[in-house]
Amino acid sequence: MPPLLTFDEALALGELTDRDEIAELVERAWEVRRDRFGDSTDLCSLVNAKSGGCAEDCGFCAQSRYAEADTPMHAMMEPDQILEHAKAAEAAGAHRFCMVTQGQGLSKRDFEKIVEGAKLVAEHTNLKRCASVGHISVERAKRLREAGIQRVHHNVETARSYYDEVSTTVRYEGRIRTIEATKEAGLETCVGGILNLGESPRQRVEMAFELAEINPDSVPINLLNPRTGTKFDDRELMDPWEVIKWVAIFRLILPDALFRLCGGRVENLGDLQPLAVRAGLNGVMMGNFLTTLGVDPGEDRESFEELGLNVARQPDNGANPRPDNRSGWLEGETPRTPVDDLIDSQAEANFWDPSTQLRVIKKKGPTPAYPSSR
Repeated sequence: MPPLLTFDEALALGELTDRDEIAELVERAWEVRRDRFGDSTDLCSLVNAKSGGCAEDCGFCAQSRYAEADTPMHAMMEPDQILEHAKAAEAAGAHRFCMVTQGQGLSKRDFEKIVEGAKLVAEHTNLKRCASVGHISVERAKRLREAGIQRVHHNVETARSYYDEVSTTVRYEGRIRTIEATKEAGLETCVGGILNLGESPRQRVEMAFELAEINPDSVPINLLNPRTGTKFDDRELMDPWEVIKWVAIFRLILPDALFRLCGGRVENLGDLQPLAVRAGLNGVMMGNFLTTLGVDPGEDRESFEELGLNVARQPDNGANPRPDNRSGWLEGETPRTPVDDLIDSQAEANFWDPSTQLRVIKKKGPTPAYPSSR
């Protein structure tokens, strides 16, 4: 479905400040979301399968070696550890589970652990399976597909015109090549970015229309949660109404995408997270994020249910979550889904927990300065 706004119309909506006018925009986005997706939802969870010590200079990321803060770190998880976190995500009501690693790409050994972890998650859970492992070739994308991965996540992060302010060591063109390799391998794509990196309102609209050109299946939007010692650590959080406005604008530009909020939603939105759901979201990232804590899963499910949305598994999010069985990818029966015993509290589930599972490593010697943008 093409964008429901022109570029100029989106720019004009980006200038709204009156809350009543923003509320009208929210209702327009809500109608589009209901028309396209009905009452179904699409809730994700992730595990930070490898953290810290990243050689790249992404200005928002505390894992970068250019960040002055000490590095949150742990080595690549073993496949059975990945499965353990997947089971916790499923018990909390997630429909999807993403295995995330830092850096431009993985060593052969670490990649094999992701492959084996994906096989275990496919075999022992009812979760849709996603991977976010940096740049990949068509050959690696096919390996992921054969292991049961259905979707690959790889963000563009921001508009092409602003990208060099965000990263100089990870090229925008390389990100596009990975997205193209994912599609060539027959996998779904998950492509989004981060708001509040210093981009202009026009560049936010640019990013949305660039995403429309890429046409991903899923669009995750993150909100900067400034991390001490990073390039963007002096930025203020976004005003929650500003966030809600841009969620609605992105929904109208990307009416056909599964649209979700991920990192930074707790800090930037606070009590207005349910209104952001009405602004057009299909889902959120449940549980915790890469290096920060999230929301209790019971609260997230309630945000959707109060709007009359169905957090149960649907055909497009996991009601029959192993269509690969029908095409011969995997053998065996679909495992039992623990929908009758959903976990409401973070403390009840062995979620990925950055507060206890990340080690903080003191950096040796002076931290290199962020490279100048080109």
